[in-house]
Amino acid sequence: MTGNRRPTIKTVAARAGVGRTTVSRVVNGSELVSADARERVLAAIKELNYVPNSVARGLVTNRTNAVALVIPESESRLGSEPFFAALIRGVSGALAESRTQLQLMLVRDQAERDQLTESVATRRVDGVLLVSVHSEDRLPGMLEEMGLPTVLAGRRDAGERLSYVNSDNAGGAAAAVRHLLGSGRRRVATITGPLDMDVGRSRLAGWHTAHTEAGVPAAEPLVEAGDFTEEGGANAMRLLLERAPDLDAVFAASDLMAVGALAELRRWKRQVPGDVAVVGFEDSILARHTNPPLTTVRQPVEELGRTMARILTDITQHGAPRQQTTLPTELVVRESS
Repeated sequence: MTGNRRPTIKTVAARAGVGRTTVSRVVNGSELVSADARERVLAAIKELNYVPNSVARGLVTNRTNAVALVIPESESRLGSEPFFAALIRGVSGALAESRTQLQLMLVRDQAERDQLTESVATRRVDGVLLVSVHSEDRLPGMLEEMGLPTVLAGRRDAGERLSYVNSDNAGGAAAAVRHLLGSGRRRVATITGPLDMDVGRSRLAGWHTAHTEAGVPAAEPLVEAGDFTEEGGANAMRLLLERAPDLDAVFAASDLMAVGALAELRRWKRQVPGDVAVVGFEDSILARHTNPPLTTVRQPVEELGRTMARILTDITQHGAPRQQTTLPTELVVRESS
């Protein structure tokens, strides 16, 4: 090698007596290389002190080519709610396109929060995808203060400063309730999501909007807060029936809560949709397998995950500015309404 020029993949290939494709395969850990060729390439890399370009860029920019998907929920929630599985599929698929590693981190207690803080402080990840954002959660603010690129699934409120990808929660909820009111229902209850989350407040706002447009009073006894779980949906449905036994429809802010509501309506001997129509939100796989099949608002969860990952990649790899995106929703009418 002459002068101080850094060795290239071509130099390594020439020294090892192989093609550049073979060197690339060795560098990237491919198994499509003979043991003899691998040994010669590794010897040439060591002899020439060759640093692959991707590694060199990482050393210069302090990038790890890894991002964390942070979910502040328990394993039981992660396993029982189809939303999380679909989101992870979308995120992992998009990151695979950019050869970025995904680290899944559940933050359930202070010890795990401290672990996340350490990973961020020591820059073991290039950025964070944050799910299940509550208004008073300190995590988004902490990540912002530390200067780590962060993309939220949803937002804390309408004035969110960080990048986020959201579904049209208010519009989707309004479409669901318009459908119920348009079919002649007049006592349309709602089981909300947690009201310390923008998603919960937005879907409740859509319930109000549809009532206002139709000129039908939106009675507060017809509102009960849920927590996006099946048990929460069943409990909320029971409280609604105790308070307003004459209700004739319910909009649940998630499919899983709608499943709980259907079970509770069966316990009360209410026919669906004859006595009470039911609509959910998400169009998860559950919606097609309830009895009767569930009318619901389709939100593109996998696309939400893919978009989050692409925005974070744009920021970490290309220095793109903050991006805030809202994806459309669509009403899917089935037999429950």
